[in-house]
Amino acid sequence: MSRLRRRRGQRFSGLSFNKLLPNIITVMALCFGLSGLRFALAERWEFAVSMILLAAVFDALDGRMARLLRAQSKFGAELDSLSDFVCFGVVPGVVVFLWSMVGLQNFGWMAVLFFATCCVLRLARFNVRLDDDKPAFAYNYFTGVPAPAGAGLALLPMILDFQFEFGLQDAPVFVAIWLTGVGLLMVSQIPTYSFKQMKVPQRWVLPTLIGAGLVIAAVISAPWFSLGIVLIVYLATIPLAVRTYRRLLKAADEMADATPAAGTEAPGTEPERTETAG
Repeated sequence: MSRLRRRRGQRFSGLSFNKLLPNIITVMALCFGLSGLRFALAERWEFAVSMILLAAVFDALDGRMARLLRAQSKFGAELDSLSDFVCFGVVPGVVVFLWSMVGLQNFGWMAVLFFATCCVLRLARFNVRLDDDKPAFAYNYFTGVPAPAGAGLALLPMILDFQFEFGLQDAPVFVAIWLTGVGLLMVSQIPTYSFKQMKVPQRWVLPTLIGAGLVIAAVISAPWFSLGIVLIVYLATIPLAVRTYRRLLKAADEMADATPAAGTEAPGTEPERTETAG
């Protein structure tokens, strides 16, 4: 009888589909990213870029789905990091190399290796800093450009060339320098906005939804023009993020310096301990 109960327990033990769903989405993102490499080898450049962009969409969904279903796991986090490295570190670099930099030979491949190395270092740094104590406002910022955004910026010359035919495909030196610069942005200490953490005030909810609908409609109607504008606007937000981060950091430091000073005004009494950001 006890053996029968043990067998029944083994039969119904395991993970539910809801727990596996975020990992399935991550695997789908990986498949999209690798499919971009396949289309690049066939010189179907627009399909190659589209696959990487789809990988970025699914990468944005898996983490939110995991939190929604309470299915976070260490396995899922490791799988997500490995998928990000392939989809946003390896594949974009190789696609850009095949599109424009083949003529540079070793020098072009050096730019690809540099970009991929910067991506994996950025992901490793992000993983080891997850448990660091940070000021409350710092959770609204990334350190450096995140991997999906870095992949989009690496593909920006291709996207602009699709729409405006600037002839960037015939400017491999510029593309190599651009790819190297994006890699440096990923491993830099520059703060960038983490839009997924930012809270929208109640009065801005409806305008934000309307704006999101307009952006989606624009991407569907004129994808390359719209994506190019979105990436350029993202680049323009980086100086603004640096400025606001420094202002918040300065305010936090001033608050931290003022807290012990207030406690010394009443001699002979122990200062009250307060928790401050930073």
